[in-house]
Amino acid sequence: MGLRDFLQGRKDDAELGQGIWRRSHDRFNRGLDRFHQILEKLPRDETFELLIPEANALADLLPRVRSVAVQAQILAPSEGTDIPYSPKGYYSDLNRSLSRAGNAVALCAEALAMTRCAGNCRLECNRKLAVSRRVQTVIEHIDAAEAVLAQAQRAAAEPAALAD
Repeated sequence: MGLRDFLQGRKDDAELGQGIWRRSHDRFNRGLDRFHQILEKLPRDETFELLIPEANALADLLPRVRSVAVQAQILAPSEGTDIPYSPKGYYSDLNRSLSRAGNAVALCAEALAMTRCAGNCRLECNRKLAVSRRVQTVIEHIDAAEAVLAQAQRAAAEPAALAD
């Protein structure tokens, strides 16, 4: 563990805490790392070139996941494994969406590993479509998490507006 990792860990502790929002972010990050590790081991052929946009799409999602997790930590701080209480279950739904996104990234890595096991692939390859479908699922879960977060933020702002 170098200085850079130490400083990043401190930043993560400050922004994400040590609870469920941090765990959801870290799970997504580990899945993304695994996807790229598998991608690096693929032979540099047509299949590899077809999968680069999918890898880029997944990498572009990490800042969105981090943003959701940071905002969730601000809205409902978590330092343990318990999901913070919300009257309408927003935080449970948010945790569920982030967890599903992390699991879906792991499934993307699994689908990518299967392309590696299957050999050469042409432009109309079903294996590339399998990875693409998995990436789309990840995007849908993150979209859902962002929507639930927006609902939770509106709900948190309503009592404050009524008190004024």
